[in-house]
Amino acid sequence: MISVPSSTPARRALAPTRGRWRKVRALLAGGLVLGVGAAGTLAAWTDTEYAGSTFTSGTFGIVGATNGSTFSEHPAAPGATLTFAPTVGAMVPGSDSYGLFAVRTTSTSVAGTVTVSTAVSGASNALTTSLRFGVRTISGTTCNAAAYSAGTVVVADGSTLTSPPTASPQSLAAAGADQQNYCFKLSLPSNADNGAQGRSTTVQWTFAAQNS
Repeated sequence: MISVPSSTPARRALAPTRGRWRKVRALLAGGLVLGVGAAGTLAAWTDTEYAGSTFTSGTFGIVGATNGSTFSEHPAAPGATLTFAPTVGAMVPGSDSYGLFAVRTTSTSVAGTVTVSTAVSGASNALTTSLRFGVRTISGTTCNAAAYSAGTVVVADGSTLTSPPTASPQSLAAAGADQQNYCFKLSLPSNADNGAQGRSTTVQWTFAAQNS
């Protein structure tokens, strides 16, 4: 009987092949793992939008006119000189005089409100304490007894110059779109003190405005 060795050349030839296959599989497996890892580190696609704006402040200002149509700025000193009719140059007891002053915003101004206040310049005297006044807004620019009677009260009739009441504010549209026409009534009552003769007093009305 002929005996055959347990490890034949064929088996020995297969052994290295199987070993190499194991290595290849191991390398492939490692490569797959590396591939997955590489995919996980890829940067995400991005895009960006931007938004912004430029901010510019507006302006607010008013101008006035003694005739209701020719507007300009009037500083505190001397201010605009109101024209009263009949004249207030030689008032007598029982006389009434009317004067106009119109106010509006400038051509570049935002909207706002305006409030009139009263102040007497110089020392008080019998004429100052005797005089009475009232203020109304009127629809037109003709300030007389009829227009005053039909106007809207801003300062009540019979108010004193030395203790004037707080006036109600009036609205002003932006960019001079409208105007407030103030009609002033100045009166020397029929029972005015005899000491009011030959006296004079200076009154200044201030139109304080603010944006709204």
